[in-house]
Amino acid sequence: GIQLASKEKLEIPVLFMPAEMKIYKVDVVIHVMRENGENWPYEATAESNTDLTRNVTVTENGETLGILWIYPVHGTPEAPQQKSVVIRCQARQRVEQRVELLLIGVMPGAAALPDAGNSAMVNTDKSSDTQKVTDGSSATLEFLYEVQYQSDEIKSQLESSVGMQLVQKEWDTESRIVTLIFNVVFAPSKPMRNEATLVIQCTSGGLWKFQLLFIATEPEVDDVINIEAVGLNKEAIVGFKLTSQTR
Repeated sequence: GIQLASKEKLEIPVLFMPAEMKIYKVDVVIHVMRENGENWPYEATAESNTDLTRNVTVTENGETLGILWIYPVHGTPEAPQQKSVVIRCQARQRVEQRVELLLIGVMPGAAALPDAGNSAMVNTDKSSDTQKVTDGSSATLEFLYEVQYQSDEIKSQLESSVGMQLVQKEWDTESRIVTLIFNVVFAPSKPMRNEATLVIQCTSGGLWKFQLLFIATEPEVDDVINIEAVGLNKEAIVGFKLTSQTR
């Protein structure tokens, strides 16, 4: 019963309050009819757009009674953000750390969506991977994960010094908690303090984000240079080489 004038805009609010960690799907359907109740003349031909013919309400005499606009809405619930995971290493050294992450509220036994591999989560410009978690039954959970950076500058600093690999998966079907254990390698070349976000998505629904804080402290002293004086008011010279670690 909403009346719209010519070229007038209509805003339709959509509220999403998920009760479980799963994908929700709904269609927002808008049905438009003439205010005076008259129909539009319409004749379907072989060249007619099939999508258009599906989105019109046609009367017995072939005229158009109403026009439909259908907007699919997919809702993905996101878990509250957890505490930051701190990974610390001295510059020019290497540390290997196992990071255990808990995914609470995973829906067991939910089938993966056909288009899960093309999820908006996956970006070829970011480090992403797909892993499956199973408890030995026919139910299998598939996860996508990637590391997101706050800026291109932070990305360039961390990408060359950080490596992540999922090494172990555990699934407790009673508590609906999936435990993912990552092996994180951090080998910084210079002191830094940068943050990144590990985003994990389950193809059956649900999004989890974990803050990663990488801290590289000052490196050890490379060498001690001793200069021995040859006499008062005379120069003493010592030479040493510096090698660049990059091009």
